[in-house]
Amino acid sequence: METRKLAMRRWWFIIPIVFITYSLAYLDRANFGFASAAGINHDLGITQSTSSLIGALFFLGYFFFQIPGAIYAERRSVKKMIFWSLVLWGSCAALTGVISNIPMLMVIRFSLGVVEAAVMPAMLIYISNWFTKTERSRANTFLILGNPVTVLWMSVLSGYLVNSFGWRHMMIAEGVPAIVWACIWWFVVQDKPAESTWLKPQEKADLKAALDLEQVGMKPTRNYAEAFKSPAVIKLCAQYFCWSIGVYGFVLWLPSILKNAANISMVETGWLSSLPYLAAVIAMLLTSWASDKMQNRKLFVWPALLIAALAFLGSYLLGSSNFWLSYGLLVIAGAAMYAPYGPFFAIVPELLPKNVAGGAMALINSMGALGSFLGSYVVGYLNGATGSPFASYLFMASGLLAAVVLTISVKPEAQTLPLQQSVTQ
Repeated sequence: METRKLAMRRWWFIIPIVFITYSLAYLDRANFGFASAAGINHDLGITQSTSSLIGALFFLGYFFFQIPGAIYAERRSVKKMIFWSLVLWGSCAALTGVISNIPMLMVIRFSLGVVEAAVMPAMLIYISNWFTKTERSRANTFLILGNPVTVLWMSVLSGYLVNSFGWRHMMIAEGVPAIVWACIWWFVVQDKPAESTWLKPQEKADLKAALDLEQVGMKPTRNYAEAFKSPAVIKLCAQYFCWSIGVYGFVLWLPSILKNAANISMVETGWLSSLPYLAAVIAMLLTSWASDKMQNRKLFVWPALLIAALAFLGSYLLGSSNFWLSYGLLVIAGAAMYAPYGPFFAIVPELLPKNVAGGAMALINSMGALGSFLGSYVVGYLNGATGSPFASYLFMASGLLAAVVLTISVKPEAQTLPLQQSVTQ
């Protein structure tokens, strides 16, 4: 089935929905970094080490509830799962603006991780229901673009909101949109193409035939336990753990790093924090397009992570002698860390059959959450303990170098027919 014959309207209908949904999820998890830079620690009496723990608690909740949420989405309904997640995470995010003590803040950050846990794997499952192998890297990229694009505009908006109204009003204002979007989501989303009212019967049949064809020759996998023991899945879990150390250490603490290093205002911090994500958007689009065109996933993952690691090492070696050159390397690191997301998440549906691919993606993403917990905690701790961000750069670079080695080591498993043999080479 030629991909060009499949309904193009899927891109115009599905992609804006997944992009907006993940954008709102990312907004409500990443704006805590601005609250930290804007005085939440002073207002609530939070020490540096406690601040690192609070920033990381999100990922602990995120880790524990990935797989149950993904299994529900895969076997029952992505639509219902995301609807309730939107309502609950928007409420948690807005409540952050009214808390008055540290224990309440800890509970809310952990709860936010719990209710957002299934969002990423559920959305990947949703995409796999609507897009074929030759489209999936690009579709995944448009989903994950919600991450850097959101941080880009959030960095500027949050800087202005904090400057004008304070961190409390910023958190409330940025939590409410998720609840509004939940209502829109409920009325516009269908779980699978067969349920849609906007595709023609022939378009539904063509898409189903193309998706079914991809499963032909796929190595049978009886259950999740068998899938989780796959050597490729284990390596991808370890890889994403190491990769996420760099990404979330960077995302959560970049505003504080820039503000402390250059002694600049919150508005200036917002603008400088946004540039790495603008570069990331461009890098992600180019990488996903090339990956789908060449049908080579690994080739577009490990080189980008190697570039990011070298950029962090460069910033470490520069020390505090040249802020602007060090900042330029941070822009490169941010872009390179984000570039491979689309190809990376296209690997799993090409390795495993549909009945277990969603659970495997959830397992991999949960290990990424654990890496994110470690990265955000250790980076925050190192920044406070050393008084500079440069030890953090070395730590994030080490995680990315480990991810490079693990990516290279992933090999496709034997298939029952030759159709899928070279997918992930």
